[in-house]
Amino acid sequence: MVGMGILIALGSCEKAFLPSDKDAFSKDVQFSQTLYRPTLGRTTVFMSNFNDDFSTKPLTFRISDIRTSDGEPAPELLKPFPVQVWNGRYTGEEKSIEEIEAKRHWENHPLFEVREHSGEFIMWHTATASIVKAMPDSGYVFDIEVSNSGGRKYFTDMQLQPLRERNYEPNNADAITGNAPSDILRPTSINNIVGDSTGILLGIGDISITFNPVSAEGNSLTFKFLDPQNEPIDPNKFNLTKWDKLIHGFNMEKTTSYVKYDVAYPIPLVPIVTPYTNAQGTQAAVSFQYDRVGFGGIRQVSNIDFNFQIFKAGQWEMIIAFTKESPEFEND
Repeated sequence: MVGMGILIALGSCEKAFLPSDKDAFSKDVQFSQTLYRPTLGRTTVFMSNFNDDFSTKPLTFRISDIRTSDGEPAPELLKPFPVQVWNGRYTGEEKSIEEIEAKRHWENHPLFEVREHSGEFIMWHTATASIVKAMPDSGYVFDIEVSNSGGRKYFTDMQLQPLRERNYEPNNADAITGNAPSDILRPTSINNIVGDSTGILLGIGDISITFNPVSAEGNSLTFKFLDPQNEPIDPNKFNLTKWDKLIHGFNMEKTTSYVKYDVAYPIPLVPIVTPYTNAQGTQAAVSFQYDRVGFGGIRQVSNIDFNFQIFKAGQWEMIIAFTKESPEFEND
C-alpha cells in the first residue's frame, strides 16, 4: 500500500510539470494607434494596426464599450445598417455591371466595428455625417478587449473622430469643416496641347475639371469637354483616346457633346491594379489623347491625364473645361 501511494504521488508530480494547454498571451500586445479618423461615405479599413508580440493566434477582439466623447450612449454606431460586401474576387475583367454585382451582396453590420480575429477596424461606406458625429465634433471613445485562452487585455479610451464625407477625390473640401474654397480641380498632367488662337502651349492652370452630381439615382459617368465660351467640344476630336478602355464602364454612348458609361460604384471598385487605374491601383486613371501635324510636318501627340475616385453612387458628370483657349486640333 505504501508503494502504491508513492506511485500516485509521482504521477501527480508529473502532471504538475506537463505543458499547459493554454495559449500564450503576451502582456505587451499593443495597438499601433489609438486615434482613428476615417472619412465618412467610404469604407475604410485600418490594417496592420496591432502588434500581437508572438501571442498565440487567433486572438479575439471585441469592442466592449463605445460612447460619445462626453460619455453618452452611441446607439447610431451599434445599430446594424445594410452595407455592400464582396463575396467574389473583382478582377477588372468583368464584362457587365451584372457580372460585377454578382460578386457582391448586402449584409447588415454596425457602421463601425472590429474584425473579430485581426483587430482591423472598419468604418462602412453607409456612415455619413447625417447619422454619426463628424469633426469638428470630438466624436467617440471606445474600449477594446483582446483575448485568447491564455489571457486578456483591455484597451480603454481609444478615439474615433470621423471626417466629413468627400464624395470624390481629389477634392478641395476641408476634411474637418467640409467647406471648399472652389470645386475646380486640375489635370494630373498634360502634354503638347497648344491653343487654337495663339499656338502657345497650354498649362495645367488653363484647364479646369469639375464633378457634377446630376442625380443620386442611377449609376453612370459622363465626360464632357467645354471651350472658353462653355460650348461643347466634340469628344471625337480626341481621336487617339481609347474610349472602349477609358474606364471600367459599359453601354458606352458617344455623341458630339459627351461620352457616357454605365458604371458600378465606387470608382475604382477595389484598390487593385487594373487597366483602368493608376500604377498603385488606388485611383481610376483616364487619358484623353489626340494627334495633329505641327510646324515642320512633325506629328504631335497630345494628352490630358486625370486620376480620380468617386465614392457616392449616382449619375455623375466630369466636365473638362478649357478656360483660356481651346486646343488646336487641326494640322498646321
